[in-house]
Amino acid sequence: MDFSEVYSDSMGSVSAAARSGSLVRVRDLVRSGFSLDVKDNRGWNCLHEGAAQGHKGCVREILRAAASSSSLDFRSFVNSQTHEGETPLFFAAQNGHPSVVKLLLRAKADVNLQTVDLSCPLYAAVDRGHTEVVQLLLLKGAEVNRSHTASCWTCLHQAVYKGHSEIVKLLSAVSDLESKDDHGITPLFVAAQYGRFSCLRTLIAAGACVDSQASDGASPLLLSSQEGHELCVSELLCHGADPNLSCSEEWTQLPLHAAAQFGRTEILQKLIPLTDRSIGHAPGQVSPLYLCVQSDQRGALQLLLREGFSPDAQDCKELLGLKSPLTQAVALALDDDHHSLDTVRILLSAGATVLRETWVLILKSDQPDLLQLVLDFRTIPGLSPQSRVLLGPGPRPRLGPALGSWRDFSEQEMQDLLEEALDQTQTGLVWMPLLLSAGLEPNALMNDRMFSKAPGPVLNLLLQNLDWSSLGPGLRLVLDQRKTDQTWAPLTVFDSIPSLSHLCRLNIRKVLGSASLMKTTILHQLPVPASLHHFLQFRDVQSAV
Repeated sequence: MDFSEVYSDSMGSVSAAARSGSLVRVRDLVRSGFSLDVKDNRGWNCLHEGAAQGHKGCVREILRAAASSSSLDFRSFVNSQTHEGETPLFFAAQNGHPSVVKLLLRAKADVNLQTVDLSCPLYAAVDRGHTEVVQLLLLKGAEVNRSHTASCWTCLHQAVYKGHSEIVKLLSAVSDLESKDDHGITPLFVAAQYGRFSCLRTLIAAGACVDSQASDGASPLLLSSQEGHELCVSELLCHGADPNLSCSEEWTQLPLHAAAQFGRTEILQKLIPLTDRSIGHAPGQVSPLYLCVQSDQRGALQLLLREGFSPDAQDCKELLGLKSPLTQAVALALDDDHHSLDTVRILLSAGATVLRETWVLILKSDQPDLLQLVLDFRTIPGLSPQSRVLLGPGPRPRLGPALGSWRDFSEQEMQDLLEEALDQTQTGLVWMPLLLSAGLEPNALMNDRMFSKAPGPVLNLLLQNLDWSSLGPGLRLVLDQRKTDQTWAPLTVFDSIPSLSHLCRLNIRKVLGSASLMKTTILHQLPVPASLHHFLQFRDVQSAV
């Protein structure tokens, strides 16, 4: 808003002339006796107006008139402040008028008077990048280490933040390099955080500490790594910044964690060889893989895995509430639409172990793609002894998918899978067909818990994969009770003896082993028509679900 228009009657005539830069008009008004100290609604007088606009001639004329005036205190006039506390010198410095600054300094203007918001002429010149003005004010003894904002920034903080490298050179020679704001941040920290490489080099050369930590423990190297300032990271490392300096009181957070969290792969490559590798597996530490998974940084995740970080990491239940990166990735894929299954795929391909907590999430979910993804990288353990005899000598057929990272489920993984399957019968129609098709032995699910808890359709699916006529008395008793309670409606076929064809395929599965039977590479070696493969693999049962 142009206050001179709204409040035109409050602006003195000399002020109006000084604003417009009319030296002749200013002289005429002064000689005619017009007052120099008329202030407008902002507290501005004619000297403020002339200094702000950089009208050197008008400022000189006003100063001469004020010095000879018997009604003015010259020093008070030169340092008169607006309602916001700005002086004529402040305006001249802020707007970059060195010739006016020189005039005011010769008139004994106070270089250190602060405004209401704690600024001063030097801070204003630094903020706008007026190097010549900064030099003039420094020569006149301007205070350099006083804080000038609510956040306690000094002139050096502001010069670095704005990237005024020449001014940083001037200030670093006379300022406290380790001055801290209200968050414990030094000027060098600001340079690292905002990627002011030239300023960073100047501060390091002047002797600034490269490992000065903020109040929250963050270091310049951590912030540079987080923000992706590769040149700054290299400079800090070159001058002794510690990549293993813990930057958090909660857990040992290192610059490597920050680079991982924000996907700074180029910086990761610099930090990995210098970082203590125990962070990737030691108890009480946090693997950077957790940070990659949380922020869905797949490139950084793959890089860390290639560099030898364990896909299982360490149990961070106490520190982060997470048992493993894979469990974390599965949980995020289920809960957050922004997280795809790609992170899960990367971890599985690297050999991550499927923990009991992971099986809870997978089997409880109604998303078959998640379980199928696990089965793309893991196979139900091996061939039975009988199948080896039947197939004869020669190389063992490959049971896994056409991927370079497949392997059998470990004994513990299988045990956890079966235990959790018996607890997650409500979603059995989702996971059971997939597991049976992958070669899970259905007898492994013949359990009192399954027979008593499973929904009717789930139980019927399982029974169709078994010889239902040969169930033991204990399981039959459970089924009879469920029929009485009307919690299970058996298929009519269960009232009959299993067909000969069904008994035959059960016997073939017994000989080959369930895992072997479900692989077409095995079936192709059997002396049976290809048209029977679908039946032998119980596909007719699965398709009926």
